[in-house]
Amino acid sequence: MCGRYVSARKKQELLEEFQVELDGAADEELRPDYNVAPTKKVYAVLARPVKAADGAADGPPVRQLRVLRWGLVPSWAKDPSIGSRMINARVETVAEKPSFRQAFARRRCLLPADGYYEWQADGSGRGGRKRPFFIRPADGGVMAMAGLYEFWRDRARPADDPEAWLVTCTVITTAAEHEPARVHDRMPMIVPRERWADWLDPDLTVAEEARRLLAPAPPGTFALHPVSDLVNSVRNNGPELIRPV
Repeated sequence: MCGRYVSARKKQELLEEFQVELDGAADEELRPDYNVAPTKKVYAVLARPVKAADGAADGPPVRQLRVLRWGLVPSWAKDPSIGSRMINARVETVAEKPSFRQAFARRRCLLPADGYYEWQADGSGRGGRKRPFFIRPADGGVMAMAGLYEFWRDRARPADDPEAWLVTCTVITTAAEHEPARVHDRMPMIVPRERWADWLDPDLTVAEEARRLLAPAPPGTFALHPVSDLVNSVRNNGPELIRPV
């Protein structure tokens, strides 16, 4: 699974890196986060039509940078607390699971990251110590994790109340291969740059076509090193968390 990651780049860097056309987070800039945990706010790149100021019909999809909450809440959920258990979606079942299939069909996104953490068991069995590792792109670039996003409405509030809507996301995971497999059997699914536009396209609604855009990263894509146990607590944050030990 992917339960913690790093998102430390400034918003302007992400706007340029992902060739974003609309800053949908214009009024909000997240601080560099070296310990992104479930239910935190995160940056996401997605493509959606934008309604014209005069109320005209929506135009073509526009690539946007938005701030979402990590932990997907399905539109039919009665309680948004379910999101804390929906931080990952397995690529093997994402097109069929009721919690994810609608989002997989039309609401796909990219979740920028500098790397992610995973814990390796020491082999001593249940209750044994687990050692944290930081896994990052070997070239130092940004990771574009495959994600899904969803809208949830609080029916207790009027529809025109901004607080009535919650927009959440999840990270798609796959079987780990090559370097990450040394630490854990699952890893985030990464979307290569040449497939970003197709992955974000909301008009691509055929599940098998969308799934074909997802392929395992080739050998040498990732580098990894052990890090301090400080990362175990979500209260700790800062660049010291990713330093090798």
